[in-house]
Amino acid sequence: MSALRPAVFLDRDGTINVDRSYITEPEHMQILPGAAEALQLLGEAGFACVVVTNQSAVGQGMMTDDDLDRIHAEMQRQLALAGVVLDGIYSCTVAPLTKDKLAIEHPDRKPAPGLLLRAADELRLDLAESWMIGDSLRDILAGQNAGCRGCILVRTGHPIDESQFHLAKPFVVLDDLMAAAWHVVGIAKCK
Repeated sequence: MSALRPAVFLDRDGTINVDRSYITEPEHMQILPGAAEALQLLGEAGFACVVVTNQSAVGQGMMTDDDLDRIHAEMQRQLALAGVVLDGIYSCTVAPLTKDKLAIEHPDRKPAPGLLLRAADELRLDLAESWMIGDSLRDILAGQNAGCRGCILVRTGHPIDESQFHLAKPFVVLDDLMAAAWHVVGIAKCK
């Protein structure tokens, strides 16, 4: 049996692609500048790149699971143009029950760690050597709740509200996915 592999878990909207509140059609998928190159850098450094995303538009009836599959196919198509193949995409389609974005309401809905734990089990990933990158505190908390080595908040999506940072263990804040990728690769090389 092969050894466990480190991963970088990535939020989707606002981290890899432009955040448009709810993306319900494939033509609205737009990869952020530099995101594909950042994923390529991470892959070349030996990290599995796994998207973990809350997609409550399905649970709210704004789109179907098939619509979500088409949106992810378009994301993968755009990334493939830059030579990037994701190792996995894990989605929670359950609608939130409260307005508290940091409430754990379902084991797979971030900030709960379920998507990361399932990906780690199915893809044989080493959580203790893995990272979570996202644009909201719920992404950071999901990574910390899963036992990731480190978490990075990027400034390319949601406006950053520092008033709730105390709810998480220390984490890094960087401008974008490329800066985050260089940070992760730099730490891996020092090992």
